[in-house]
Amino acid sequence: MAASRHRRLRRITVTAAAVATLALTTGLTTGCDAVDKALDCVQTADAIADSVTALQQAVENASNDPTQLEESLNSIDKNLDKIGDQTDDADVSKAVDDLGKAIGNVRTSVENGDNTPDLSPVTDAAGELTKVCTP
Repeated sequence: MAASRHRRLRRITVTAAAVATLALTTGLTTGCDAVDKALDCVQTADAIADSVTALQQAVENASNDPTQLEESLNSIDKNLDKIGDQTDDADVSKAVDDLGKAIGNVRTSVENGDNTPDLSPVTDAAGELTKVCTP
């Protein structure tokens, strides 16, 4: 199951990189503001994908360093705030909200003593965010 999560996160990261390349190419033929927003969305979604990977590793290593869980959750929250502040797109806003709720559920589980919370809603929501950031 962990291998499946890692494959999904790798796919999210690869998708985000491809979208970033597309956004840069599109910039040659479209307005700069739209491309800049799309690129910011992609870069932040990519950072979130990295944070989700770190979260998965933190869950796997929770017995060694439980503070990693909190740091990973905080990192994702910070990136969600950034992308939420930069967008006026309804789909991106919904994806940000969904990922925020998934992170909130993981945080609650951890606070209630669960050192191995279910991260599948987080990875699903992160994948959706990457998808809606595609220009």
